[in-house]
Amino acid sequence: MISRRRFLEVGSVTAGMAVASYSLAAAAERNDAALPPSLAQLKSRKNEATPITRDERHERQERARVVMTENALDAIVLMEGTSLRYFTGIRWWGGERAFALVLPAKGAAFYVCPAFEEGRAREQLRNAPDGEQADVRVWQEDENPYQRIAQGLKDRGMASGKIGIEETVRFVFADGIAKALSQAASQTTIMSATPVTAGCRMIKSAHEVALMRLAAQVTLAAYEAVYRALRPGMTQRDASDLIDAAYRQLGFPGDASVMVDEATAFPHGLAAPQVIREGSLVMIDDGCTVEGYQSDITRTFVFGKAAGQATDKMKKVFDIVLRAQSAALAAARPGAECGAVDAAARKVITDAGYGPDYKYFTHRLGHGLGMDGHEWPYLVRGNATKLQANMTTSNEPGIYIRGEFGVRIEDDMHITENGAELFTPQTLSLEDPFGKA
Repeated sequence: MISRRRFLEVGSVTAGMAVASYSLAAAAERNDAALPPSLAQLKSRKNEATPITRDERHERQERARVVMTENALDAIVLMEGTSLRYFTGIRWWGGERAFALVLPAKGAAFYVCPAFEEGRAREQLRNAPDGEQADVRVWQEDENPYQRIAQGLKDRGMASGKIGIEETVRFVFADGIAKALSQAASQTTIMSATPVTAGCRMIKSAHEVALMRLAAQVTLAAYEAVYRALRPGMTQRDASDLIDAAYRQLGFPGDASVMVDEATAFPHGLAAPQVIREGSLVMIDDGCTVEGYQSDITRTFVFGKAAGQATDKMKKVFDIVLRAQSAALAAARPGAECGAVDAAARKVITDAGYGPDYKYFTHRLGHGLGMDGHEWPYLVRGNATKLQANMTTSNEPGIYIRGEFGVRIEDDMHITENGAELFTPQTLSLEDPFGKA
């Protein structure tokens, strides 16, 4: 999927920028003096990241079976995407051709795969719980793959029952499965598998939490290095290229969207060219991936060496947003409703005169975070989902004043047994965002 940073760059990249980006990438590959000093001194942390194991995926599938039973589901069907990777380790791209995992609440799983892709599938299945013994049912190009799914369910004694399909499965696939079951005179009912997939993925293991903590630390290190490498006259693309290079130094893929001055009033920025000058307000957002797990951090700061670059209004808004983030952190704990955490932050902002509702704080407080940058649960008004220990979300209040500027502070939040923690230190100043000036 294209990141919002990459999306915003479309149409604004020139040949000269492309050459500059290539040169910076080459410098990062060589780790040579062409990199700014703050980037050149970054060290890879790749050896700190331990991959998810086959045994862990087996535990995930067993947990899914328990949650299926709790939700009166007899099986779930997963297709290409994050949940398939979560439960099997398979990274699949198949376009319009159906590749599926059918995981029953009882009995062995089976896969449905294009015949010409079987070799690729079995190679990846080495990392799945069933490994080389997996039941793979192939279909030729002129055959109906959904009939393989229907027959497999019948073979597993599920000619009747409730089958869950996750929300991310394309309609063409879900519709094909429904039609095949109907043609087979099956009494099977199709339901949502999201209570199972989200129910499992929302609660992170200690290993997952460790990977996410590392991802957050890597992102903050990259941001700080770039902050110290910025120079007047750089564009948002130049800053983004520095972020790319910093991540390469640190050993993980990542990128960022960069907003400057009035563009910071738009939460996801603008595509129009922007130039960083002395006194510019700069917002950097997004993150990196560590063994499949995401970070998502935003830092807003005033660029420049001279003291007092930030205006009094900018400082006031920053302080309000920081207090809102702290209020949300204090409200987040097991048993608290997701909507109540959003309300805690929103009250601080509204009471400070930047309300009502979404007038200036234009988006929800946060989103779940894990293998996807945005996943369940969502910290938004009206969401009665109760937080549980080892959920992970963003905590990202903001105030956006169109025609002037915006401030967002975002950190990754881990729900603990007794409350919540941020994976990285809060930023405390617009003019010294990393506290090490």
